[in-house]
Amino acid sequence: MAYKYSYKTRDIKFILKEWLPVDEILAYDRYKDYYTKDDFDTIIDQVHKIAAEVIAPTAEEGDTVGVRFENGQAYIPPSFHAAYRFIQDNGWGTSNVDENAEGALPHVLNGLLLEIQAAANPAFMPYVGAGSGAAAVIQLFGNEEQKKRFLPKMFDGTWSGTMCLTEPTAGSDVGDLLSKAYPTDQPGIYKLKGQKIFITAGDRDDVENIIHLYLARVEGAAPGTKGLSLFIMPKYWVNEDGTLEDNDVQCVGVEHKLGLKGSATAALVVGENNNCRGWLLGDPPDENGIGQGIAQMFHMMNEARVDTGRLSTAVAANAYWNAVEYGRERVQGRLLTDPKGGRVTINKHEDVKRMYLLNKATTEACRAMLAKAYYYEDVRIYDPDPARRDWAQRMLDMITPLCKAYPSDEAWILTAESLQSYGGYGYCEDYPAASATRDCKIWSIWEGTNFIQSMDLIGRKWRQNKGQDFANLLKEIADFIAENKGKIEGFERELEHLEKALHAYYEIQGTILQYVTTGKVGLMPTFARRILTATAQLYCGYLLLDQAKIALKRMAELGKDHYDYNFYLGKVFSARYYLNNTVPNVWHIAEIIKIGDMSVVEAPDEIFDY
Repeated sequence: MAYKYSYKTRDIKFILKEWLPVDEILAYDRYKDYYTKDDFDTIIDQVHKIAAEVIAPTAEEGDTVGVRFENGQAYIPPSFHAAYRFIQDNGWGTSNVDENAEGALPHVLNGLLLEIQAAANPAFMPYVGAGSGAAAVIQLFGNEEQKKRFLPKMFDGTWSGTMCLTEPTAGSDVGDLLSKAYPTDQPGIYKLKGQKIFITAGDRDDVENIIHLYLARVEGAAPGTKGLSLFIMPKYWVNEDGTLEDNDVQCVGVEHKLGLKGSATAALVVGENNNCRGWLLGDPPDENGIGQGIAQMFHMMNEARVDTGRLSTAVAANAYWNAVEYGRERVQGRLLTDPKGGRVTINKHEDVKRMYLLNKATTEACRAMLAKAYYYEDVRIYDPDPARRDWAQRMLDMITPLCKAYPSDEAWILTAESLQSYGGYGYCEDYPAASATRDCKIWSIWEGTNFIQSMDLIGRKWRQNKGQDFANLLKEIADFIAENKGKIEGFERELEHLEKALHAYYEIQGTILQYVTTGKVGLMPTFARRILTATAQLYCGYLLLDQAKIALKRMAELGKDHYDYNFYLGKVFSARYYLNNTVPNVWHIAEIIKIGDMSVVEAPDEIFDY
């Protein structure tokens, strides 16, 4: 593999300094004494330098050496140790989820900084992210004793953490898990028995302890997801005096994966010797056997879903920028428009430019959507107005399945296009497109498959708050269209496309409702993933048009000779391409759904034998 970090940060600076209302975030009590927008360029440039000089050099070893498993211990690539320690020691890691820490980064900034780091080595970042997610859950739901015992060493990265859900017999259907919890004589402490698989960062040799958040059913609790509870289950038991001892948590193997080879995906067996203990988070199951575990776990799960979209965007964008660099050097063929002219570099050919523009527009669309999620995260936590906090939470709820599924679906397509642009060299491990393609595929499966995200969108988000929350999301787009008709010069057709897509989306909703109420409920899961894609394309088309408005204004102010002119011109072309080539898919999907083909529902299993 020839990994190459080629990330650009100009779009990130545009999002933070020109597009999102970040001044509002920085005025919150949490941040007002620490940051202004004037600090952003320095911070972003510093993290970009760290990504290039500290993280990126570890990527090749992560892919070629990978994770080694010997005698019950997973060993991560040696170069990851120092990089992890650097990130934690210099304030770019888990300390930023500490609500009591001074100078923690705003979510809207930190989310984009994590994208920069993820692009440098996507297999490395889960070692930081998993611990941060676990610490955030303990901080939110743990009692004072639990916080005191675990959080200090998690926040400084001495200890890490994981999320333990999946079992051999219970993957997406987590309610069928078999892990059991048994009360002990010590209040709040339970004996745990079970096994988990596909645990990201589930075992590693660079931290002193791993604090697993383990989902299990207390003996006698209700069946299904409602009976689950969540436990703090450390690899090494933490005594009251801070000393550690074995906790009967065994790593029994790591997966051999298509990509992300430097990221340990572990299988764990707990309680084999009847000596695995865990602290219950929150209250025990109530008189009806209802536990609090699934609600607690979803706090970490939803953050992980946004993180999955971020990883997908980072890898796709880095692959695109690598492809552009290669295309400017590789001489091949003559232009159809000038067949007698000399040979040209491949970046001049129309189909290669199409690949680049598809990548550019789509990764910018995904980044814009993710940045909205980071913005809502800050508002929902820190805004002094309870009504505004509630609004931000509801908006975040609506776009979370989009943030997870759309970038992770598109990354597979985008990295394939980047690979294609190299010609035969793209298929060789000597060039970075190969590893990007292998790495990105898992993200449409992680944290609830993208089918699960689509059913969450249709089955829950469409209906949340009697449908009002999702209606508000669509109204935001409708209001944008009404306010800007005839006012974005040169974008009249694109605005018409956005309006047509919005009307088509209303038709999608109405058609699905009709199918469900007339006994054709099987058509809902049949079309669910395509509906999620259409939802994201509609929403992202609106976001890119909103950005194009700013870009057009800045182009007029700067003039063609200004060094930044082409950046804004690129934003205009991203919006134009996306609205004319991607957003029309929304009404295409609407037409397919209205056809109502029952082939998927009616096809017997036997036909797939041939």
